[in-house]
Amino acid sequence: MRRRGLLTFLAVSALAPRAFAQSKPPVLVGWLSFGTTESRTEWLAAFKEGLASLGWKEGQQVVFEVRSGDASAERLATVARELVAKRPAVIVSSGLRPATVLAEGKVKIPVVLVGGDPILAGLAAGLARPGGMVTGMTNVSIDFTEKFLELLLVAAPKLRRVGILGYPHNPNYAAYVENARRSAARFSIEPRFGKAVNPEEIETELPRMAKEGAQALIVLAGALFTTERARIIKIALKYRWPVIAGYEEFAEDGALLSYGADTPTLYRRAAYYVDRILKGAKPSDLPIEQPTKFELVVNMKTAKAIGLTIPQELVLRADRVIE
Repeated sequence: MRRRGLLTFLAVSALAPRAFAQSKPPVLVGWLSFGTTESRTEWLAAFKEGLASLGWKEGQQVVFEVRSGDASAERLATVARELVAKRPAVIVSSGLRPATVLAEGKVKIPVVLVGGDPILAGLAAGLARPGGMVTGMTNVSIDFTEKFLELLLVAAPKLRRVGILGYPHNPNYAAYVENARRSAARFSIEPRFGKAVNPEEIETELPRMAKEGAQALIVLAGALFTTERARIIKIALKYRWPVIAGYEEFAEDGALLSYGADTPTLYRRAAYYVDRILKGAKPSDLPIEQPTKFELVVNMKTAKAIGLTIPQELVLRADRVIE
């Protein structure tokens, strides 16, 4: 009897570590964005899909704490503090601005960034060795303005004056504007710069650029513009402007063109970084990746509405054509 009791005790003891592991509380992963939660739904879903594919079951092994700034700098600072107080193991920064806010607060929580240029923003020392608390994926390049102008001129060769709308609170704003000036000079285009930090300024800046003779619109990177894209496109269509931006959501909502990284793919890839960090890796040692896949979307319905005939060469170059 004593031998049988000993064997039973040893069997239970052997199972104890496994039972303890299974009862371990789920890891908390934070999500912080400047825009609205609704404007990031697809991206959040892609990130969760990526994490699930790596074996992390939501509710059992991982739970998410989602906070959004609703395109308000003040609210972003508030919700960032709320999120940090929850003590997540890692925070996904949807866009560059949230990562900048966390860095300004000297937050010692690993951050996986999707968006912008963390080196220009001072968040990382380099791509290969970030050296700090931020790693992840870039999704835009300051060189995009040149590509935007090239595509606009293929679609509308007679353009001479192009409006360029920027978000001055973007940490990369100065670099974007400087590159836009160089690109405009290269193509002999007269730029008409505008900037907005809230919806009201969008309503005034676009008409001002129209009065200055703008014939088209480039929308530079800015979470406000992603959130307010319907407003921007509505005003642009009033002036019959061809519009190009970096996210396919713009073309889907009525802009003539979009050209940029495949954003859902970037967020699925961000899950890899979170997985590595949760397993003990340091963000300072995880190289920051640049996108390798870019997509051109052409909205033929909008082309017809503003009286443009899209050259066949541009249609053939497109990854997707919206009829």
